[in-house]
Amino acid sequence: MGTIDEPDPLFDFTGKVALVTGGSRGLGLQMALALAQRGADVAIASRKLEACEEAAKRIEAMGRRSLAFAAHCGRWDEVEDLFEAVIDTFGRIDILINNAGMGPLLPSHDVSEALYDSVLNLNLKGPFRLAALAARHMAEGEGGSIINISSIASLSPLPAVIPYSAAKAGLNAMTIGLAREYAPKVRVNAICAGPFLTDIAKAWTEEARETAENALGRNGNPDEIVTSALYLASPASSFTTGAILRVDGGAS
Repeated sequence: MGTIDEPDPLFDFTGKVALVTGGSRGLGLQMALALAQRGADVAIASRKLEACEEAAKRIEAMGRRSLAFAAHCGRWDEVEDLFEAVIDTFGRIDILINNAGMGPLLPSHDVSEALYDSVLNLNLKGPFRLAALAARHMAEGEGGSIINISSIASLSPLPAVIPYSAAKAGLNAMTIGLAREYAPKVRVNAICAGPFLTDIAKAWTEEARETAENALGRNGNPDEIVTSALYLASPASSFTTGAILRVDGGAS
């Protein structure tokens, strides 16, 4: 075990390279910063380059290397470009966090084909392609950990977010399948996130921000997902793969 002056070796990511999609804000940013604080070099990807660059500067200020890369993580070709950029820059990927996603609230009969495709692409198609590329790379090298950020909506689908719920359910299935396909060197797990007070919460009512229908009666703060991500990314979870971990405050 580590001491105050010596980090616990189970959570020392020195020499590791992490890629976090949707890493410029919200849950993704919190996970990216936590990995960097513990020694990892971190690549940040999202659609807005300026936001990625701001996050990268915070990581570099810790003495780590970082890469800011603008990519729509629901598009197959852009995901491939992202993967190649990380390999070209760092030579490896040890940790992938598939965090980019969206879940617009809309009655199902009003969902257009274009919106349906967009939701499925960002929450399932892009993560699949990126995870497959990373898993092959890891399996051919020193191994690694892939973490897919899912949602409690995948387990208990909610009205008016059916495409999102379906996509995240597919992400859960993908997690289990990839865990089996690329074992034993690559571990693949998912975090089923509940409601968190990220940027999206600004559009909620005051009541929705202050309470939640779960055992704890509240929403999560973004940093409360960090410990679960660190666990799944680290050797502390060496016997954990294909798991769907709920971090939802005890949702029913």
